[in-house]
Amino acid sequence: QVPLVESGGGLVQAGNSVRLSCVASGDVFSQTAMAWWRQTPGRGREMVAAITPAGDHTYVMDSVKGRFTISRDNAKNTLYLQIDSLKPWDTAVYSCTTCIDGGSRICVSATNWGRGTQVTVSS
Repeated sequence: QVPLVESGGGLVQAGNSVRLSCVASGDVFSQTAMAWWRQTPGRGREMVAAITPAGDHTYVMDSVKGRFTISRDNAKNTLYLQIDSLKPWDTAVYSCTTCIDGGSRICVSATNWGRGTQVTVSS
């Protein structure tokens, strides 16, 4: 188990940006693929972005490409998700996860979840 703590959510106006952070405890962060997921009552849970352990490859879900950017700082054990041009339908609980890596989407399976941070976008 790798404790994960997300932050950075809140109430944001449409069109603005937000940067979410996920801090991992322990010393395996730099060896672990990571991902961001979001969950809403209507759409369920979907993986929006993933990143390899070294940060040299990323995956971003087609519907948010150009607005979502995933990155990581292994020296700080921190994962980031930059969301630009926020839309009301981006409203969701965003969670970070560790992953079993592989395939074109990088994250084959989520193995450990944070509690999430709520992002609410007002129109």
